[in-house]
Amino acid sequence: MDEHPSPGPASGMGQSLDRRAELSEFLRTRRARLKPEDVGLPDFGRHRRVPGLRREELAQLAGVSVAYYTRLEQGNGRNVSPEVLDAIARALRLSDAEHAHLTHLAKPKQHKKKQTARPQQVRGALRQLLDTLDGVPAYITGRRSDILVWNRMAAAVFGDWSELPPQERNWARMVFLKPEYRDLFVEWEQKAIDIVCLLRMDAGCHPDDPQLSALVGLLSVKSEDFRRLWATHDVKEKTYGVKRLRHPLVGDLALQFESFRLSGDGEQVLITYHAEPGSASADALRLLASWGTDATRAGAATPP
Repeated sequence: MDEHPSPGPASGMGQSLDRRAELSEFLRTRRARLKPEDVGLPDFGRHRRVPGLRREELAQLAGVSVAYYTRLEQGNGRNVSPEVLDAIARALRLSDAEHAHLTHLAKPKQHKKKQTARPQQVRGALRQLLDTLDGVPAYITGRRSDILVWNRMAAAVFGDWSELPPQERNWARMVFLKPEYRDLFVEWEQKAIDIVCLLRMDAGCHPDDPQLSALVGLLSVKSEDFRRLWATHDVKEKTYGVKRLRHPLVGDLALQFESFRLSGDGEQVLITYHAEPGSASADALRLLASWGTDATRAGAATPP
């Protein structure tokens, strides 16, 4: 099992994210994706000046005044009540993750800055657990999509992260800035969307995190794809599903993944991968297990 300290502050540290602007854009983009017919309202005419619902229509659905909702959408959530946020979330048809994100943006909890910069630590028992998952690629991520610890099989499938500088052991950096990860993920766009959604969730919970702000700034400068996806303001929790990979040594893999938010530190998530028993992907995982951390390196040296 590989364990390394969480990445330290990046050079060119960014300022805090603007919570008022985040709240304003999130509400605006959620309102824009709804049409009157989606919520049972009549659509008078085809020529609407705004995409989606008007502020007046949204306020009507939520049972609040237009002036009240307008102030909220302008980023002023200082005195908003949980009941009003619940009503607006229902009117906007928000998912549970989006509802939580709205609450974090409108009524942020106070965080001490020195806690924000505190290194992310993984409990010893969890490190031992990863060692026992023989044949199962597994790793633990923390805030900002940092990769905190991983086992030998994760290195065989995704690459030996111990060879990267600490600040680069981060899913967002790898997915958007390293070409080999575009080749690894068959459905790269969906992987990129998932990463951005998680970073948006982090931004809502920790708008004063300078390392997160620096990461967003770096990716915004270096990746047009990141800028495009960041502008959607979408949020989503990581859950479960199937990840399709094209490994340089064993070829195509279809791996089912599961995510487990860890008790004791809700910002840490254990992700495991497994193949359907008897499948070609299961055979490929066994081959990768025999190669271990040399698997990616060997695959890179193998002609297509």
